[in-house]
Amino acid sequence: MEATEQLTVVCRKAAPEDVETLYELIKGYAEQGIMLPRTRETLKYQLDTFVVAELGDKVVGCGSLLRLGADLVEIRSLGMTEGYRGLKIGNKLVDFLIEQAREQGIPKVMALTYAVNFFLRNGFTVVEKEIFPEKVWKDCVNCPKQHACDEIAVLKMLS
Repeated sequence: MEATEQLTVVCRKAAPEDVETLYELIKGYAEQGIMLPRTRETLKYQLDTFVVAELGDKVVGCGSLLRLGADLVEIRSLGMTEGYRGLKIGNKLVDFLIEQAREQGIPKVMALTYAVNFFLRNGFTVVEKEIFPEKVWKDCVNCPKQHACDEIAVLKMLS
């Protein structure tokens, strides 16, 4: 991976030409049961909530920032292309998404995750899922794991 070491990871808002890449990236995680699947139609409709990480001209990661309330957003659909983990792409995506939350004046950023240590390293703390009724009513009601959710809720307060 020597060629990629000279390249810089750049985060940007997702564009219509990214939909297929987003779909495939999310599908890989969904097939492992660690991310909710998204249809191409949903991705097109929610494209303005997505960001991508590029290395050179290749999209190597993605994430989404969904508004759940006046003072709360959720980081979701955060993933990296296989073979690009360990390059701090996730950190850059989280930083980019947190900056978007700041720009929108939203003080609380949450996520439901299996990668607790990753979020702890990025300044989040573990909290009870039940403090996010906005999330429960928006997504959890449609989730197959609704009554046996094993994801951990994390929260970061922005100052």
